[in-house]
This record gives sequence, C-alpha cells and structure tokens, in this order.
Amino acid sequence: MTLYVGVALVAAAVVLFILQPVVKGIHASLERDDDELTETEARKRVALLALRDVEYDFLSGKLDEQDYRSLKSELTAEALAALEADDASRADHGSDQEIEAEIARLRTGLKVGARCLSCGYTNAHGSRFCSACGHALTDAVAG
Repeated sequence: MTLYVGVALVAAAVVLFILQPVVKGIHASLERDDDELTETEARKRVALLALRDVEYDFLSGKLDEQDYRSLKSELTAEALAALEADDASRADHGSDQEIEAEIARLRTGLKVGARCLSCGYTNAHGSRFCSACGHALTDAVAG
C-alpha cells in the first residue's frame, strides 16, 4: 500500500513540476534577444573554437604534424564557410539606406493616405476601401 502512495506522490510531484510555468504564467519569448546567437553566428563560433583547440592540441604535443595539418585544413575551410554564411546573413537584413527609404515611404503614406475609422489602418492615397478590413473609406480621415 505504501508503495502505491509513494508512486502517487512522485507522479504528483512530476505533474506539478511540469505545470509550474503554466501556473505561474511564465511565457517563452518569441523574439530573439540581442545577446542571443543566430544559427550562423553559432556555427562561426564553433568552427573558430575548434580551430583554436586543434592549435592548442598540436602545440601541447597531443597531435602529430600530419593530423594537425589535415584537421587544420578541414577546420579552416569550415570556418571560412561559416564566416561567409554569417556575412551573407547580415547582408540579408538590409542596409540602413533601405530601412530609411521604407520609413520615408511610410511617412509619405501617412501624410497622403486615408485612415480607416473602423480599424485605424492607413491606406494608400485614392483607396476606396480599407486594405485591412474592407470597410468603405468614404468616412475615412486623411493622414
């Protein structure tokens, strides 16, 4: 009988441990933190650390020269590929000029567009219906 009570207590403890974040209202963020590594940054870091470790192993005598040269060439190629991938991913995010042009376009749209009174969406100039909710813009406010 005491065995069943012990098993029930352990099961209850496990369930409470699993449900603790839900009960406390703790939510995982869907946004990436600034200090969080992207996949390409992590790949670059791992490749460079592996290359550093091979250097240390060779200098400490753990690797002979043939193994060192083989590993170094493989890891150098991998590190270069990771660096290029990281540079490409940073370039994909757009330049400051593109961002500024988008902001200017949005500001111009706000000035000449029509704002829907139903949902507040700013539509392009000359629109008859709201692009967001479909309501007629006859009652819309400019800007």
